[in-house]
Amino acid sequence: MKAKYINPFTDFGFKKIFGEEASKPLLLDFLNALLPQTNKIADLTFKNTEQLGQTESDRKAIYDIYCENENGEKFIVELQKAKQNYFKERTIYYSTFPIREQAEKGEWNYNLKAVYCVGILDFTFDDYENEPEKSEVVHTIKLKNQNGQVFYNKLTYIYLEMPNFKKAEAELETRLDQWLYFIKHLEDFQSIPTIFKDEVFIQAFEKAELAKFNQNELDSYENSLKTYRDLKGVIDTAFDEGKIEGKLEGKIEGKIEVAKKMKLKGISPKDISELTGLTESEIEKL
Repeated sequence: MKAKYINPFTDFGFKKIFGEEASKPLLLDFLNALLPQTNKIADLTFKNTEQLGQTESDRKAIYDIYCENENGEKFIVELQKAKQNYFKERTIYYSTFPIREQAEKGEWNYNLKAVYCVGILDFTFDDYENEPEKSEVVHTIKLKNQNGQVFYNKLTYIYLEMPNFKKAEAELETRLDQWLYFIKHLEDFQSIPTIFKDEVFIQAFEKAELAKFNQNELDSYENSLKTYRDLKGVIDTAFDEGKIEGKLEGKIEGKIEVAKKMKLKGISPKDISELTGLTESEIEKL
């Protein structure tokens, strides 16, 4: 059956739903569903998604979505389609940019605004394979001391393990449940489920409906969908075969083999670099 709505795990689909100026009410509603009642956002401003290091030799960070609320707090929202080496390190690195950009010239008391990093993951962490948390969907991480007390409350990482979300429509209880159900099943819907009748979700379905796209948008989406499928196929196979698992991350031959396959699929050097740990210059030589 031909899809009626876009796949939100594609770059195009994710940014169409959450990353455009007209999508601001949707992103606002989604983030408020994630945050505690005491941290609700009244308004958002989209910021430049490309962040440069302080010196020419510093690497840059390119976010999927980067925004700021009315209080100056920063929000990075990232879609992660497949496992990659150093994924957590990449998230930590990305969070340093909105921290450093707050530095003021001259005398400054170092009072920082909060930074939130939200990762929507189309895979599960390996860390919890033998832990009770294995089936949890939402992981909220803060800096804590040895007694489990929060040491610093202005840096929060929230990861959503989408494969662990298994609720049926009749089991949805919260606004976050609704959003997770929407994201996970959007491409499979042929009509709007009865639970999604409020204005925000009606708007989300309208933005996601393929019939409303012009030809340029359809072409961009098809290219994005092809990249997503190729990326998932190559990376999932590679991890199944153990070529780029963290425990084998020293095996450069496996990374090179995976990178070659991804390159043949037309996957960008940037994506290959992030997923294998190879530099873009190394990839270009393959």
